[in-house]
Amino acid sequence: MNTLSQSQVSLSLSLFLVALHILLRLFPSAITYLALIPAKTIPFAWNLITAGYLEQSSYGVVLSTIGLLFIGKLLQPVWGPREFLRFIFLVNFLTSLCIFTTAIAFYYITRQERYLYMPLSGFHGVISGFLVGIKQIIPDQEIPFLKIKIKWLPSISLLCSMAMSFWTQEATAYLPTIIFGTYMSWIYLRYWQRKPETKLKGDPSEDFAFSTFFPEIFRPVIDPIASIFHRMLCGRSEASSDAQGYTLGAEPLPGSDPIEASRRRERGARALEERLATARSEGELQTDAAGKV
Repeated sequence: MNTLSQSQVSLSLSLFLVALHILLRLFPSAITYLALIPAKTIPFAWNLITAGYLEQSSYGVVLSTIGLLFIGKLLQPVWGPREFLRFIFLVNFLTSLCIFTTAIAFYYITRQERYLYMPLSGFHGVISGFLVGIKQIIPDQEIPFLKIKIKWLPSISLLCSMAMSFWTQEATAYLPTIIFGTYMSWIYLRYWQRKPETKLKGDPSEDFAFSTFFPEIFRPVIDPIASIFHRMLCGRSEASSDAQGYTLGAEPLPGSDPIEASRRRERGARALEERLATARSEGELQTDAAGKV
């Protein structure tokens, strides 16, 4: 797909989000069938998929659309439209599955039915996943005016969401999706995403370890805990991966990991520079046209 097609992917998804929101406004009862309501997921199992694309508030659909259009322009040139869509689908589905499992567990622990009947939905899980994606690609790029490195955006988003959940009930409903969206997107990028140029899977670099989401002071505590899940997710893959000169669980062989990480950052930085150059060119053309008029 060319650049135009890549833009059309984000635009089409944005229109789909808006269309579902309008449908919900016109037919409020549709929330029963489209949102994730744990008590009704069986037999309405399709809501594990549809819930991720249904925004219940106008505020939410605006933020999700803006995030999809702008962050998507950074990720699509690096991943490609097909991988971009695969990422959205899998993160949405896995996030909904985690929320369903957690809600059922909380009900059995507390016996409070609100965990079973609260309608949960929204694209913000994928938006949180996008932040993890740009953390992987251009971690050291600074946000203009804020002087904050992009690698801290997922952590800042989680922290702000947790803080807001103490003040508003609506933020509390968003929090599980943001938490699981962030974590499942990291799981996918860390262990499962295929690299067509290298025919390998995942990103085992130290710069993308789970502990990098936290300040350095906490990393000695977090690393041993994260290693448990690391072995659970990829312990069986290590033997077969070693034959290719690349490991997912143990330390990567010298040369393989730094090269891949460097290439990924170069592609991300190049895509960002191209976007900025295009924006500047369009601005100059508009200025010249206005001057001639």
